[in-house]
Amino acid sequence: MALVRAAQGTSSDSNTHWGYRYDVFLSFRGEDTRRTFTDHLYTALNNAGFLTFRDDDELERGEDIKPGLQKAIRQSRASVVVFSKDYASSRWCLDELVMILERKRTTSDHVVLPVFYDVDPSHARKQTGSIGKAFARHEKTQSPNKVRGWREALAELADLAGMVLSNQADGYESKFITKIVKVIGDKLIRTPLAVESNLIGIQSRVKHINLWLQDGSTDVGIVVVHGMSGIGKTTIAKYVYNSNFTKTASQPNGLVQIQMQLLYDILKGKEEKVHNVSEGIIKIVRAISSRRVLLVLDDVDHKEQLDAVLLMKDRFYPGSKIIITTRRERLLKAHQVTKVHGVETLDYDESLELLSWHAFGQDHPPEGYMEYSKKLVRHTGGLPLALQVLGSSLLGESMGVWESALEKLKVIPNGEIMNKLRISYDSLQDDHDRKLFLHIACFLIGRDKKYIVRILDGCDFYTTVGIQNLIDRCLVKIDKHDKVNMHDLIRDMGREIVRLESEEPEKRSRLWRRKDSFRVLREKTGTQTIQGLVLDMHWHPANSPINTNETVFETNAFERMHKLQLLHLRRVRLEGCYANFPTGLRWLCWPEFPLDSIPIDFPLECLIVLEMQYSSLTQVYKGTKVCYSTHLNSFSFFCFFKF
Repeated sequence: MALVRAAQGTSSDSNTHWGYRYDVFLSFRGEDTRRTFTDHLYTALNNAGFLTFRDDDELERGEDIKPGLQKAIRQSRASVVVFSKDYASSRWCLDELVMILERKRTTSDHVVLPVFYDVDPSHARKQTGSIGKAFARHEKTQSPNKVRGWREALAELADLAGMVLSNQADGYESKFITKIVKVIGDKLIRTPLAVESNLIGIQSRVKHINLWLQDGSTDVGIVVVHGMSGIGKTTIAKYVYNSNFTKTASQPNGLVQIQMQLLYDILKGKEEKVHNVSEGIIKIVRAISSRRVLLVLDDVDHKEQLDAVLLMKDRFYPGSKIIITTRRERLLKAHQVTKVHGVETLDYDESLELLSWHAFGQDHPPEGYMEYSKKLVRHTGGLPLALQVLGSSLLGESMGVWESALEKLKVIPNGEIMNKLRISYDSLQDDHDRKLFLHIACFLIGRDKKYIVRILDGCDFYTTVGIQNLIDRCLVKIDKHDKVNMHDLIRDMGREIVRLESEEPEKRSRLWRRKDSFRVLREKTGTQTIQGLVLDMHWHPANSPINTNETVFETNAFERMHKLQLLHLRRVRLEGCYANFPTGLRWLCWPEFPLDSIPIDFPLECLIVLEMQYSSLTQVYKGTKVCYSTHLNSFSFFCFFKF
């Protein structure tokens, strides 16, 4: 578990920091505040040790923002936007604002502090009053796209945590400036957390969290950032942290170490010895009760990791905030967490852009690579980790390598991605839940939950509680139609675990790949290791080595599969005697069953579910109670056996 903390700071090193030339870039409307408020603020910032850039050119600028100003924004750690009454009247100020916010979007540690000088922030947000009039004038002289970009930038600025002269320091400018300098110091004192430079889609994913941080509430708030491995939970937490608070992060292990690190940061570097958890709780309570803090608990996986902090919730200073990232949403229910932020996968356009940055160093694929990129995007299912890893692995490669890599991924998933996703699988509490997951991943994705429970309960699983444990770790999810689903890469991870059981398919516990199942049945190499098998000959790729006209197998191909419980066949005919067929079958799914009746010697003693849609049955194995139904225009046969 990584612990990210925030505490108050006071000043900044005036030397260039992390490759920056300036600490602060000042954006302002010269005619409004150059010789008054902005001049005083500029002087105060420099006196406090912050190297500050301001444009001293009082002459009217050209049509476009000057290259020198663009460079100064890129080379500054922070931007202070002095939003005065006529700021929005200047197209150069608005161009500056667009560039400042673009810098913030592409570099998460760039601090932007709006200062509303004799302007109500709501006017900026709603673009009414003098601001609305200014935009009305712009619309007569500027292109619609240009004005739209300005409006969006202004709305984004108004949503950031800013400072308002009329609300602070009783309206006294000198006190107000002192507060601004302190806020800048607090934000720049810490080392920013390392995050990717191209954070596609980050703004929409952190917007609600940032608004929550800035809601002004005096309650101690808790939000849970929840989602599967590789979806960006930690990145979101780091980005929010960089955008709002101060100091650094570490990854202590053990509760006592966590408590000591937390005390060190809250007390601004003062070492505090902690000998046990109880002593740590007492010292932390004393520290957090006197100052507002942001506490981020990253990758929480055990209840005891939370107890030491959350049991002290009422001792936190009013207005403090706690952000928790976890794959285990259920872990937090006992703590009455009311706000959960579920992280969603990237959409298609976001996925393509993120892949392109890592694979091509630009926001779109070059000519000739679009179709390969689209296929890779579909393969990743919008998972940021997969897009980054696969994109980086194909950087600078030829189209031939891309094509080969895509073919390989159909059979062998990327190891780096699988290792990350496997963390959730390995964290399952016992082999029962792991085996349950593998059964679903190989055979039962997309099936109704009650249907799966019926089958797997018959295989001696405790399926209902097992599925809940899988949901808790983001390995499966239940959709609105009560179907059990999982992300394609989670499915691939499960199937890869099975594939690695042996180089020889017949020695694996589950067979789902057509080529492997076909080979085992054709060569009659099945073993008692096999618990489930799928062979669907309904469709095959044009270059498949399998001749789909040869879909007749002998029943004795199953003879040694004594532990076979799950069997799914389609467009397959079996010939021979069923006397030695596996007797432990619980689930038989055989659409388009080729016979007009079930053979009398077919072993149905242990069967729980028999599914034979689109079959030509005219009679059923005698003595079996079944229910019939019609399915569209074809006859459907489906039954639950109750013994």
